[in-house]
Amino acid sequence: MQLIAGLGNPGEAFKDTPHNIGFRTLDLLMEQLGLQGYQKRFESDFQRFTENGITSFFQKPGAYMNRSGKLIATCAQFFKIPPEQILVICDDLDLSAGKARFRTAGSHGGHNGLRSIIESLGSDKFLRARIGIGRPESRAQVTRYVLGNMEESREKLCLMSMEKVVKTLLKFVRHSSFKNTSISVLDKPPETPGTESGNPEDSTKG
Repeated sequence: MQLIAGLGNPGEAFKDTPHNIGFRTLDLLMEQLGLQGYQKRFESDFQRFTENGITSFFQKPGAYMNRSGKLIATCAQFFKIPPEQILVICDDLDLSAGKARFRTAGSHGGHNGLRSIIESLGSDKFLRARIGIGRPESRAQVTRYVLGNMEESREKLCLMSMEKVVKTLLKFVRHSSFKNTSISVLDKPPETPGTESGNPEDSTKG
């Protein structure tokens, strides 16, 4: 058994904010699996899915982000799921919009949701999918930024990266497959064989 938890803040006011990208990605994953709606369990939106003999539990904690760890830990303890089989989806200010990173362990990196989970589990050895939202220009704007609406161009990049993340999450659901890796929707396409890329210095020559 394994647990996939999306992080966010409950309530319509926060639905489409950058900080709720974990909730939104979990919803996309469930859509891909043909699941509709959640049950209420562990003070959370909750669902389960079994394929290839692997049972996955999906959870959107009903508490605010900085208290979400307790609800995730309660669910994990009930089903006897070790930290190594818990995958947390969250936003990441230190990654540009359009990028995502998968890690098998690590610090909270200043993320209040991850901090709460580490404290509640007593371990940082859980999996995480961190989806980039980028940083505002000023550190003083961070709270307003993560709890506000994204500009259209950034929203588009985040949606594209969420879709890519879901493809990796499907491998975890169906095969318990997970590894440290990074993805980006900003990657340049490979050059067509037989074409020349040129030398950037050439453009400066008269």
